[in-house]
Amino acid sequence: MLNALLFDLDGTLANTDPLHCAIWQEVLAEKGMTINETDYREKFSGRLNENIIQDLLPELSPEENQAMAEAKEGRFRDRAPSLEPLAGVLDILNWTDAHGLKKAVVTNAPIINARHMLQALQLTQRFPVVVMAEELPRGKPDPLPYQTALDRLGVSAAGAIAFEDSPSGVQSAVAAGLVTVAIASSHDPDQLASLGATLVIDDFTDLRLEALLRSALPTAAAYRANSGSSNATK
Repeated sequence: MLNALLFDLDGTLANTDPLHCAIWQEVLAEKGMTINETDYREKFSGRLNENIIQDLLPELSPEENQAMAEAKEGRFRDRAPSLEPLAGVLDILNWTDAHGLKKAVVTNAPIINARHMLQALQLTQRFPVVVMAEELPRGKPDPLPYQTALDRLGVSAAGAIAFEDSPSGVQSAVAAGLVTVAIASSHDPDQLASLGATLVIDDFTDLRLEALLRSALPTAAAYRANSGSSNATK
């Protein structure tokens, strides 16, 4: 029986990857390095900044690594004072609340960025539980962030569904034993499926998501009928 929905943030609740990619290109150009969108998808998306920088610039001290990460994320916040939720996000949150399900955000984003994004999306009050990988010993793709969310919500993996957009995020959720829905906002759908995603969709308006939710909560009315919007499905 479904008890909770767990959401990644970047690329899942909002498609922020294009902006992150552009800023990484700028920051790395200042170091004489270039990356393209494929590089970003394969080596950056969903990973912790400190690990990305360590791989690219191992000669930097921990203090320099942190300073570079903070500068990069500062540019992101400056350019994203407001954000638009991915299509269908508000509908699924309304549906979740209507059926008394628990919910949480589980993110690898830096703490200050995660708070900024939730505020920019006007979703801060919608998520009483936000698990920040930066506060844990290990981030995604390790299952610890999702295991921590399950513990804080007091639910089992069998009673929750995770939503993720990146390979590292899908790996984390699947390793935690969660049914995982992959959002193909910036990554190849076949790759996400190969990592164990139960369902791969473009956004939260996909009719197949309604079917999955209905099957996980058989006594509930259809997702569309309870989402509070006539545009809950396409």
